[in-house]
Amino acid sequence: MKDMINLEHSAVILANGEYPTHKIPLTILKQHDYLCCCDLAGMTAIHNGIMPDAIVGDGDSLPQVFQQKYANIFHHVEEQDDNDLTKATKFMLSQGLKKIVYLGATGLREDHTLANISLMPYYHQALDIEPVMVTDYGYFTVHEGHQTINSFLRQQVSIFNINCTTLQSRGLCWAVSPFTQLWQGTLNEALGDNFDIVGDGTYMIYQTFDAK
Repeated sequence: MKDMINLEHSAVILANGEYPTHKIPLTILKQHDYLCCCDLAGMTAIHNGIMPDAIVGDGDSLPQVFQQKYANIFHHVEEQDDNDLTKATKFMLSQGLKKIVYLGATGLREDHTLANISLMPYYHQALDIEPVMVTDYGYFTVHEGHQTINSFLRQQVSIFNINCTTLQSRGLCWAVSPFTQLWQGTLNEALGDNFDIVGDGTYMIYQTFDAK
């Protein structure tokens, strides 16, 4: 998958969803340039033998003993306007890191999963971040304008229109259009080693690791 998208020099945020089990997100987690964990995900990472560079959150899920032991890397953020994923993202920005891979952001509670996925376009638009969310099954990326996307034959692809009024494609089984509902661009398929998307705004793409 590293040949599909450029993950070199990427920082990683580990959220407190389902801990990765697929070899691709696990490899990214182990080979990170910088790792920031959202609250309890810091304990989970350490339990799995991975030491974070930073743990960010309000600490409500972290035992006081743990906070004291790792006080040198724990960054307490009390405000409740942002969720822990956004707190960690803003911390990364403060460190000058804008190319971020998100792991462990899906699974467990469905409302958290939906919220975390929907934050990817927001981070791209409002915070000028290059976000990639990697799950155990595939990965989300956010784009604008005309993009040629690396793929492979029969890779499953979903296109989520964020704010495009024109949206076209080449190299997919079914042509895309400026969908008005999120579900309308799902369950497409790549015809070869790349496909083109042309839009006049922002759109998000999901691609699977495996072919159908």
